[in-house]
Amino acid sequence: MLYGNESISHYTRSNITIWMLMAFQAGVLNMGGFMACHRFVSHVTGFATFFGHEFSQKNRSQALGMLIVPLFFLFGAMVSGYLVDLRLKLHKKPKYYIAYAVMLILILLTTLGGWLGWFGPFGAFLEESRKGYLLLILLCFTCGIQNGTITSVSRSVVRTTHLTGITTDLGIGLVRLLNKQNLSKEHGELLESEHKATFMRVGIIAMFVLGSVVGGFLFPVVGFSGFLIPAFTTGILLVSMIYFQTRSPHLKSERS
Repeated sequence: MLYGNESISHYTRSNITIWMLMAFQAGVLNMGGFMACHRFVSHVTGFATFFGHEFSQKNRSQALGMLIVPLFFLFGAMVSGYLVDLRLKLHKKPKYYIAYAVMLILILLTTLGGWLGWFGPFGAFLEESRKGYLLLILLCFTCGIQNGTITSVSRSVVRTTHLTGITTDLGIGLVRLLNKQNLSKEHGELLESEHKATFMRVGIIAMFVLGSVVGGFLFPVVGFSGFLIPAFTTGILLVSMIYFQTRSPHLKSERS
């Protein structure tokens, strides 16, 4: 992924490192959104549930907000689709660095907006401060780009902004491993990759939880400044991708 190649191995060391960092980052973002305005930012199912609740309570404006906010998760996935997935399908180099640059800008805007009071006081409920919807929009947009990029890169094997799919895959994979004696005759190749996949899934879940724990300790102390943590991780990956995409051709020519 760092090199921007079309041929992406699911379980290379660099890819696994990126996936783990992204899961950690998603945990921090989710905790930040929850503590800032009491909503999870990458949980589209939760927004649908809140919409049903608010609509049934005749809170029409809040119900509309819960319907509009997750659309920005969709828009983020579409941005990623243009920059990564579509280019892969057309056998062109995916523009990972642009996707990560947009994410970095959105997270920095979130931090700056918090400092300038765009979203109201940190920790206010949406019912108290409607400004929190702008915060949710920025964070959902960011998570949509992240999830869309990682989904395309991993050929729909990995998602890092929510754990439902990963946990489902982990459960199925564990059953396969526990019954490897029955499957080994016909599915030896499948079982070999399943060990790596299980390690990866456990790692992603653990890193997401770690990010949530770090965010849980950090945000009550520093408020909106806590979003500098995901800004830092995104910035590190962005710089790494730009470096490898610009340097790898020179390194190859020097070796030849």
